[in-house]
Amino acid sequence: MARSPLTLAAAATAALSQASGVRTSITAAGRLSEGAGGRYDSALVHLDDGTRLVVRVPESDEAETDASREAAALAALTAGVRAMLPFRAPEVLGHARIDGRTARVETHLPGYRVDAAHIPAGRGVATAVATAIAGIHDLPTSIVQSAGLPFRTAAQVRSDTERLLDRAEATGRLPFGLLRRWSRAIALDGLWNVEPTVVLGGIDPASFTLTDVDGVPTVDGLLAWGGLSVGDPAEDLRWIASAPDAAPDVIAAYTAAAGRSPDTMLAERARLHAELEFAKWLVHGHESASDSVMTDAVALLTSLDESVRDEPPIGSGTVSIDDAIAAIGRVPAATTESIDTSMQTDAYDPGMLDGYEDEAPEPAASREGDETEPIEFSDWPGTDEAPAAEERDPDDAAKNALRRWTGTA
Repeated sequence: MARSPLTLAAAATAALSQASGVRTSITAAGRLSEGAGGRYDSALVHLDDGTRLVVRVPESDEAETDASREAAALAALTAGVRAMLPFRAPEVLGHARIDGRTARVETHLPGYRVDAAHIPAGRGVATAVATAIAGIHDLPTSIVQSAGLPFRTAAQVRSDTERLLDRAEATGRLPFGLLRRWSRAIALDGLWNVEPTVVLGGIDPASFTLTDVDGVPTVDGLLAWGGLSVGDPAEDLRWIASAPDAAPDVIAAYTAAAGRSPDTMLAERARLHAELEFAKWLVHGHESASDSVMTDAVALLTSLDESVRDEPPIGSGTVSIDDAIAAIGRVPAATTESIDTSMQTDAYDPGMLDGYEDEAPEPAASREGDETEPIEFSDWPGTDEAPAAEERDPDDAAKNALRRWTGTA
């Protein structure tokens, strides 16, 4: 159900009232969404004291689960942990039930965002994001462990990768060349000398908000925390495959900022994790019995198999960033036009945020004949007045990582 900003602001009022016991006055509200492909209804609301908050409501059971995971991760970011971060994280201020879903109200992180494919080379977004990721990886792993969040050792990362390959092979549609390439990489002990760190589970760089400081892009906040865990730091760098111009600068800046011994196989494992996104897409298509996804995944895997056929094996120490970029350039765009490739996140849309930064949203009581006044929960319309939901692709949840890596999003 696509809920109106008025309905979402009503939920925000209820959530804040339950959390603080104070009736909050909201003076304006506006839609804040990634569009039809999003899995949440979101709105930006203005309080009478000038504060701006974000309210989100999941649209599916899967999104509800993801939102709960995100809330648990944010709860692990105590005041002490937040003081270690060189940027901000959202803070959950309250929650309320609406139509069987949980509406959560969070602090708003202003700034602009840059998609991986548009990150330029050189000092700026590339180095800022790389340094920010290194900062997260340098957090004490006890933060994750004490919060009961996922914790994987190097051996578990390796075994999880092997199980993924087994599932992909079981579909009967994985090209033999890729099966051999990935099997050899998994079997190479030297590739898995991993020092597990706090990770974000394969972060999308577009989840960072940035501001310019003296004309230089600087990370100011991070919106997506649902993947907070301990695991392989290379997973958080697999996105460099879709940032061909910036990839060398990202690796250099990350290595310089990381407070650990250099990981000589970091780039090669990042390459492996990126390639295995194709395998995840194949497994998803098989397990969901989606012919369109299977057709798309097989086409992409076939092209990848052809493109890496003459390359050195992963883990040989000779697979460079340039090799990865060249291979990706030989992988065509998705073949199934009906598949939605939109960004699957409730994070803020850059274009919409620009408008909010420049001018406030329309007052919440903006319908003709209504008066503009502080808004109390009892004054808000119910969900029956919300517009009809736009149709959603049921396969949305598994597409984001593959699309972003191949640059077809």
